[in-house]
Amino acid sequence: MRPIIFSKMDFSHSNLFGYIEDLQELTIIERPVRRSLKTPEEIERLTVDEELSDIERAVYLLSSGQDIQGTSVVANLPVLMRQNPAETLRRVLPKIREVLHVAGVEMQLTAAVSFLTVLQEESVSIHTYSHSFLHIILQNLEHRDAGVSNAWLETLLAVIEALPKEIVRHEILNPLVSKAQLSQTLQSRLVSCKIMGKVANKLEAHIIKREILPLVKSLCQDVEYEVRTCMCRQLEHVARGIGTELTKTVVLPELVELARDEGSSVRLSAFETLVNLLDMFDADDRSQTVLPLVKSFCEKSFKADESILVSLSFHLGKLCNGLYGIFTPEQHLRFLEFYKKLSTLGLQQENGHNDNQLHLQTLEQEKKYISVRKNCAYNFPAMVVFVDPKNFHLELYSIFFCLCHDPEVPVRYTMAISFFEVAKLLNSDVYTIHKELVTLLQDESLEVLDALVGHLPEILELMTNGGENNGSESKLLSIPDLIPALTTAEQRAATSLKWRTHEKLLQKYACLPHIISSDQIYYRFLHRMLTIILTNNVLPVQKAAARTLCVYLRYNRKQEQRHEVIQKLIEQLGQGKSYWNRLRFLDTCEFIMELFSKSFFCKYFFLPVLELTHDPVANVRMKLCCLLPKVKSTLKIPTDKHLLQQLELCIRKLLCQEKDKDVLTIVKRTVLELDRMEISVDAFQKRFYENDLLDQEKERQEHLLLEMEQLEKEKQKNEGRSTNISDKMFEKKRRDSKTSSVLAKSINLSVSGSSSGTSAGKEEKKSKLVRSQSFSTQVLHPKYSNIDKCPNKSSATGYTSSVSGMGKSCMLSFSDDSFRIHSAGSSGNAAYPSNSSRNLFNSADQKNNGNKESQSRKMSM
Repeated sequence: MRPIIFSKMDFSHSNLFGYIEDLQELTIIERPVRRSLKTPEEIERLTVDEELSDIERAVYLLSSGQDIQGTSVVANLPVLMRQNPAETLRRVLPKIREVLHVAGVEMQLTAAVSFLTVLQEESVSIHTYSHSFLHIILQNLEHRDAGVSNAWLETLLAVIEALPKEIVRHEILNPLVSKAQLSQTLQSRLVSCKIMGKVANKLEAHIIKREILPLVKSLCQDVEYEVRTCMCRQLEHVARGIGTELTKTVVLPELVELARDEGSSVRLSAFETLVNLLDMFDADDRSQTVLPLVKSFCEKSFKADESILVSLSFHLGKLCNGLYGIFTPEQHLRFLEFYKKLSTLGLQQENGHNDNQLHLQTLEQEKKYISVRKNCAYNFPAMVVFVDPKNFHLELYSIFFCLCHDPEVPVRYTMAISFFEVAKLLNSDVYTIHKELVTLLQDESLEVLDALVGHLPEILELMTNGGENNGSESKLLSIPDLIPALTTAEQRAATSLKWRTHEKLLQKYACLPHIISSDQIYYRFLHRMLTIILTNNVLPVQKAAARTLCVYLRYNRKQEQRHEVIQKLIEQLGQGKSYWNRLRFLDTCEFIMELFSKSFFCKYFFLPVLELTHDPVANVRMKLCCLLPKVKSTLKIPTDKHLLQQLELCIRKLLCQEKDKDVLTIVKRTVLELDRMEISVDAFQKRFYENDLLDQEKERQEHLLLEMEQLEKEKQKNEGRSTNISDKMFEKKRRDSKTSSVLAKSINLSVSGSSSGTSAGKEEKKSKLVRSQSFSTQVLHPKYSNIDKCPNKSSATGYTSSVSGMGKSCMLSFSDDSFRIHSAGSSGNAAYPSNSSRNLFNSADQKNNGNKESQSRKMSM
C-alpha cells in the first residue's frame, strides 16, 4: 500500500504546481484585458460637460452619444417630464422619435416602458399626450421584432383606456380598418384583433355595429388559425360592447362555427368565450345552443381531443352553475359524474388500459392530469354549491377526501386554499371535514401548510362554533384532534428553513384563546412561545412568538399561571445573560403596552424596563431610550407619581453617565420628546378621551378575569364544604342505626348537637352563596358590562376603584392564598372559622363522647 500512497502524493504535488502555472497564465492574460477596457479616446468621447443642464445633456447624448447613453436618456424621460415638461416635449421628444427609427431592441423596449410611465404619472394632460406620444407608439407597433411589437402594443392598449372617444375613433379606429385586411401581414392582423377588443369597450353600440362588426366577421374567417384564435378571444369584449341582442344574432353564430373549427386552439378559445358569456344568453340559447356544444366537448375530451381537458376542468364549476337552471336531473347527475371522473384522472387505471400502456404514459400526460386535478380542486367550492351543501356528505365527500390526500403537492395546495370556502358553505355540517383539516395541517409539504394558515382563525372558529345544530359533543370531540395537529404543524415549520411560514403560523395562533381553553393553551402552546423567543435565531419569528405569548397571557384565567409567565419573562428575558434576550424583552414590553392596560404594565413591567438603563450593551440602552416615550405614556398622575420620579432619575443618570456617543445622541433627542409629552391624569380629559376609554375597557376586562377566578374559587370551596357535611350526616345516620335503645338519651343529645351544627352550617353556606350570586350578577350587569355607554363619572370611577382594590389585594396576596385554598380543599371546614363550624366541632365531640360512653356500658353489661 505504501507505493500507492507515494504515487498519490506525487500526483497531488504535480497538480498543485500545474494549478500555480495556470494561475500565472491567467494573470498574464488578464493584464492586457484590463488595459483595453476603455482607451483615452473613448473616455474622452464619453465625457460630457458638467455645466450642461439636464435637457441639453439629453439632447447632446441623443445626437452624438453612444447607444447605451441614448438608452439611459430614454429611461430618464419620466424624470425629465416631471421636472420640465415643456422643454422635454419641445427638444428631447423629437430627438427620441428620430433615434427610435434606427434604435436597437433594448432602446425600443425602454421607450415603450417610459412612455407608459409618463401616462401613468399624468405628467401632461391626455390631449397633450395623445398629440405628442400617440403617433410614436403607432409607428413602432409593426416592429420586425415580436417582443418589441408586443411591448408597444401593451402600451397602446393602456393608452386607449385613458383616451377620449373622439381621439380613439379618429386616431386608432380609422387606421385599424386598413391594418385588418387580409392583404396585411400576419403580425398586423393579430395586432388589429387585440386593438379591436379594447376599442369595443370605448365606443357606442351603433359605431361598433357599423365599423367594427364587419372586421370581426372577416377576422373570424381568416385563413390563419392564429388570427381566428386571437379574434375568438376578443369576442367577449365585443359582445359586452354591443349588448345582448346583437350578441345573440351576430356573436353567438360565429362562436358556434368557431367551436367546430379544425384547429384545436380555435375550438378551445371558442369554448372559453362561450363559458364567459353565459350570463348574456337567455334560457333558450343556453338549452338549445350552448348545452349541446358543452356536451359534445365533454364527450370528445376523453375520446378524441384531450387538448381541451385542462380548460374544461378549469371552467367546469362556472359552467355547471351557469347552466344549473336548465339541467334535468339526469343531466345534473351526468355532469357531477364527469367532475368526479376528472377529479381522479391519472390516479387509477382506466378501462381498456394495460400495464404496458400505463408505463408508456409520457411526462406531458402526467403534467396534464395533475393540472386537471388541480383545476378540480379549484372548482370544488362551486361544485358544493352545484350539489347543495346538504348533499355534500353523500355526493362529494369521497372526492373531497381524495383531493386532500392527492399524491401531488399542487392539488393539495389548491385544496388548502379553498378549504375555508368549503367550510363556510357547509356551515353547520362543517364537522364532517374535520379529519381533512387535521390531514392538511400535518401535510409533509410546507406549501400546503402555508396555504391553509391564511384563513386558519376563521376555519378553527367555524370548526368549534359551526356545528351548533348537532350539539356540543361533536365540537368537544374535535378539539383533542386539532391540538396535536396544531403543535405538529408548528414544530415542522420551526425545523424548516421557511421562516416566513413559521412567522405566519405563529401570528395566526393568536386566535387560539377564542378556540380552546386557557389551560390547554397554557400547557400546550404558551411555554412553546417562550422557548421560541429564547432559542430561535430569526427576529420576525421571535417577535411573532412574543406577541402571541402576550395574547395568551392577556386571556389567561388563572392568576398563578399569569404570575409564573410574568416572572419568567422578567428573569429569562429582561435579566437574561444574552443581550439579544434583553432586546426581545423590550419588544415584548411594547406588545404588553399594546394589549394590556396602563396599570398592568406599570405594576409588573415598568421597573424591570427601567433597570435596563444600566445595561452594559449600548444597543440595549439605545433601544430602551427609543421606547421611553411609550413607557411614559402609561403613567397616570397622581397615582404613578413615584414611577415618574424613577423615570426622571434614570434619564438624569443617562445624561450624566452615558459614554457612548450614539446612545447619548438618542438620549438627548428622547429628553426633548419627553418634555413635550403630556401625562394623562386619573380623571378623563378631552384630548385623551378615546385612549382613556380604551384603557379603561382593558382594565375592566382584566379585573373581570380576577373576579371570575375568585368566584370560581368560592364556588369550589362551597361545593367542597357541602360534600363534607353530607358525608358526616351519612356517617351519623349509620352509627345511629347500630346503637342500642338503652343509649337513646345520650344518642339524642349527640344528634341534637349535630343537627343544630348542621342547620347553622346550611345557613352560613346559603348566605355565602347568596353573596357570591349577587356579586356575580353585579359584575355581569349590563350597566357595568359597557362602561363606554356610562356617562356618570362617579359611578364608573367608584366601580373601577372598588374593582382595582380587589384586584390588587388578590394579586398581592395570591401566593399565600394559593396554599390556603389547597389546605381548605384537603381539610374540609378547617378554612372556615365561623360559628357554624364551631358548632359542628362541638356536636362532633359530643357525639364521640356519647359513642365512647355507650361502648363502656355495653362492656359492663
